[in-house]
Amino acid sequence: MIDKRIIPLAIGGLGIGTTEFTVMGLLPDIAKTLQITIPETGHLISAYALGVVIGAPILIGYSVKFPSKKVLIALMVIFTIFNALSAIAPDYTSMLIIRFLSGLPHGAFFGVGTVVASRLAGKGKEAFYISLMFTGLTVANLAMVPLVTYIGHTFNWRWYFAIVAVIGLVALLALKLWLPAMDKNEDTHFLEELKFLKGKQAWLVLMITAIGFGGLFTWFSYITPLMTVVAGIQSSQMAYVMVLAGAGMVVGNLAGGFLSDKLGPEKTCSLLLFLMMTSLAGVFFLSEYQSVALGLTFICGALSMSVAAPINIMMMKAAPKSEMMAAAFMQAAFNIANAMGAFFGGIPLEHGLSFNYPSLVGVGMTFIGLIVSIRYMYLYRSSKPEQLNVECVPSNK
Repeated sequence: MIDKRIIPLAIGGLGIGTTEFTVMGLLPDIAKTLQITIPETGHLISAYALGVVIGAPILIGYSVKFPSKKVLIALMVIFTIFNALSAIAPDYTSMLIIRFLSGLPHGAFFGVGTVVASRLAGKGKEAFYISLMFTGLTVANLAMVPLVTYIGHTFNWRWYFAIVAVIGLVALLALKLWLPAMDKNEDTHFLEELKFLKGKQAWLVLMITAIGFGGLFTWFSYITPLMTVVAGIQSSQMAYVMVLAGAGMVVGNLAGGFLSDKLGPEKTCSLLLFLMMTSLAGVFFLSEYQSVALGLTFICGALSMSVAAPINIMMMKAAPKSEMMAAAFMQAAFNIANAMGAFFGGIPLEHGLSFNYPSLVGVGMTFIGLIVSIRYMYLYRSSKPEQLNVECVPSNK
């Protein structure tokens, strides 16, 4: 039976995942209403990502002295308000500003949520509990993104933001009712939280995330032309392909947390990066075979989320006195991975190569990530899976 204390974090992840990924399928609808081009509409995605990168360390730094429950509620209030405002934004400029503001609480929510999830877990279950929090993000890709995309395209794209705001309200209610209070940390400040960046260990984890995980975004960023042009799948069937990828994400996320608790996060991360590399090589060589391409879609979807729990555990171990700030930086690193994967994956396409070539670039990126991960494992892995020294401390305040 799922611990109901983790459900509020998963609901928050559901809302964040829905608002982050649905917009990609509604760009033409938004462009038509706001009377702008599709590339200009794409700037809304960039504005949100910029908000994530900037908001994560700043909001964490400001809120680190406050109780975690109150911080999570405040972040979800910000998230809900600005997604609601997105539903009524009258023009491109206001929408651009609102999307930036909507992204601010994203990284901070997952940063605080990662630490809270680990404290709610029993000994040896920290990674699995973190994966439970990210289940909301994976379910968003499996179910909510296709559903909300359909509603937004069929009726009006503004319903998309309204639905996200409703999810935010449900998350607020769940946080209030089910998440236990925890003591605040009064012995730290913003600059103290950033001291973990002085060590090599944290930078190695950030490199693994930005470069290694970025390899999978070379595949995911161009999955539609890959499947329609190379694999020969009809455009009308792409919604089912995305559901298949989303199902893989759900399975992979939970499997990654389970393996991390059993094998240790360092060994699990290296194993998963090796599997990513071989799977992306499979995409490059075998995508012309439709059934194989579909199977690889599920596998790559699973691997794309399987690394979330172990890599976050590695980062928390690298910054034992700055766990929330470190987790926030991880969210920034994941967004950098997204941007790098799309950019480097697009280079062969600019030179007229086929849509399976971005995955070949991904092989190179995941190989670099694997080398860094092996180096990290050699330097820092304990002889047995290490447990985080964190506990859930109820507060009477």
